[in-house]
Amino acid sequence: MQILQPSDWAKPKGYSNGIAAKGRTIFLAGQFGCNAQGKFETSDFAAQARQSLKNILAILAEAGAGPEHICRMNWYVADRKEYIASLKDVGAAYRELIGKNFPVMTALQVGGFMDDSARLEIEVTAVIPE
Repeated sequence: MQILQPSDWAKPKGYSNGIAAKGRTIFLAGQFGCNAQGKFETSDFAAQARQSLKNILAILAEAGAGPEHICRMNWYVADRKEYIASLKDVGAAYRELIGKNFPVMTALQVGGFMDDSARLEIEVTAVIPE
């Protein structure tokens, strides 16, 4: 993957402005913070984020991919203030599970999810190099 960063732009914190990649593309549906049986174990935002990231890694592993192959993450959150208040714990979970991979990211507050227990949903695109 090639990080696309204009030389005269400020470096983003925690994400990349652009990535060019070539290889096998993997598209993941948005992942909630529920367990493998589809049950929510907590309503805590950071804990649901951690579980969402674990779910993403489990699906990527099915394709022989890992966190280093993630090129794009779209975060959909129920409450922007809750997201911001949880950033320390979300960041710790991200560093532990995803590491120092900084894909292109978008974060949006949405009106609601199909499951009322969800606090967030994360959608991923990954590329395994040729």
